Amino acid sequence: MVAIGNGAELENLLANWTDSPQKIKKAFIRLLEHLQQKEGIALSFVARPGVTYSLRARHADQRKRELYAMVDVIDDDPADRWLSVCFYGDTITDPAENGDFVPEGLLGEDACCFDIEELNEPVMGYVEERLDEAHENAGKEG
Repeated sequence: MVAIGNGAELENLLANWTDSPQKIKKAFIRLLEHLQQKEGIALSFVARPGVTYSLRARHADQRKRELYAMVDVIDDDPADRWLSVCFYGDTITDPAENGDFVPEGLLGEDACCFDIEELNEPVMGYVEERLDEAHENAGKEG
């Protein structure tokens, strides 16, 4: 199991989060567990209640960037949270064109982001494939 920087804040979020009918908490936990299975990564968590809760994944071999993926819980309405999963635009493909191009959307660089508004198997599988792709490419960054 990968240790998480600021893990106590993550545990606090999960302990106090009542899941919605859309099962966003369950979707977030699934992505967290998917990332925790990856070799050679570090996870960190940044809590900004009322704005976002960010889970950030960094590959041990990365030298140029702080992370390779960010899973944000958008918290502008705690009763209606949703997820935004973002990648640097040049680290993944989006063959189904499901993502949104966000200029300077990830730490000042162009990003491709995927919104998850409900636990939906095809969407989750697609985003997990992007997580795998970004992880592999981050390992080559050197």
